[in-house]
Amino acid sequence: MNKILSGLRVIEGSAFVAAPSGGMTLAQMGADVIRFDPIRGGLDSRRWPISEDGKSLYWVGLNKGKRSLAIDTRTPEGQEIITNLITAPGPGNGIYLTNFPVTGFLSYENLKSKRDDLIMVNLLGSSDGTSAVDYTVNCAVGFPFVTGPAHGPAAVNPVNHVFPSWDAICGVNAALAVVAAERHRQLTGQGQLIKMALSDIAFAWVANLGYVAEVQINQEDRRSYGNYLYGAYGSEFETKDGRIIYIVVVTDRMWTELAKATGLSEKFAALESVLELNFRKEGDRFEARDTITALLKPWCFARTLSEIQQAFAKTGVCWGPYQTFKQMIDEDARCSTQNPLFAEIDQPGVGRYLVPGSPIDFSASPRQEPTRAPILGEHTDEILTQDLGMSYKQIGELRDNGVVAGPIEL
Repeated sequence: MNKILSGLRVIEGSAFVAAPSGGMTLAQMGADVIRFDPIRGGLDSRRWPISEDGKSLYWVGLNKGKRSLAIDTRTPEGQEIITNLITAPGPGNGIYLTNFPVTGFLSYENLKSKRDDLIMVNLLGSSDGTSAVDYTVNCAVGFPFVTGPAHGPAAVNPVNHVFPSWDAICGVNAALAVVAAERHRQLTGQGQLIKMALSDIAFAWVANLGYVAEVQINQEDRRSYGNYLYGAYGSEFETKDGRIIYIVVVTDRMWTELAKATGLSEKFAALESVLELNFRKEGDRFEARDTITALLKPWCFARTLSEIQQAFAKTGVCWGPYQTFKQMIDEDARCSTQNPLFAEIDQPGVGRYLVPGSPIDFSASPRQEPTRAPILGEHTDEILTQDLGMSYKQIGELRDNGVVAGPIEL
């Protein structure tokens, strides 16, 4: 994390990936992010992956650097506390990030009536108000039909990817929306309601990458090409010791360096002549993908991963090994404390493991060691006393009445 957003306070009511990752992004840049959850834990409190004793590794992963308030918002007292937190006076306060329904006491109109310059970022599933998650959005935007083994245009076997990419992009956009709206408030004194639909994020990026234009301009529906890189050259290869690598060529220099490093310059030139193609053009390399792969395949299979690393070292070849999660941790220095992004920290109830901070490296705000995720309700008393000015007697009564609690080991 770093402290570039120090002084900004965001109240987060959230579940799943997009909204929590938005809050985490802000927290890892120094914002004070307070998330509130039910006393028995929210929707994500036990979500997989989990440790052997049932602790959610998902929850601690997405809530690093935040403070936690355990509260029953079904009670009038709980509702008043959350309302006061969101609408608290101060230049960096008055910001609410959520993907929950914004109705009742948490409606924009109600909160704005108590702080006119309120900023609320509300993440939706679909822009029409219907529910959606990453996986239902992804199946609607065409990518499962261009994922997986090569097949013809009449695809009937879609392949879903497992990474919630639209959630991740939405989370970063949510953080950007908070910062942009807060800057607007500084300049004009005005708050605002920002709505952001997960489906809009997906449809926008499908269009940004040219897929919409490809259909409308070319009247063509993309098919799957397996692991080939569409429109350029990229393919996977097995090594002598049973590892798999991926080689990518997207520039002329990469092509020249690959030919030189593998000793295949003459054969590639001869192939160009036979096929009447120009391998300086990305599209021509794509057209010749099978024959290029046929030449590279024996070269890779005759060498171990280590030998290929040596052959490609200090060249312009763009390549990388396929790695399982375990191989990534065991072998890749980028996923270790050698990378300033990571530190090993102790997470209560889970253990010691690698935790990333913000991937953004600001020269004016150097990285600091990442901060762990809170225990549910770990900061309940701190928030009620320091942020809301409540007495310990008041807090005791709230605890006795089951309105607040914590810390709680789930």
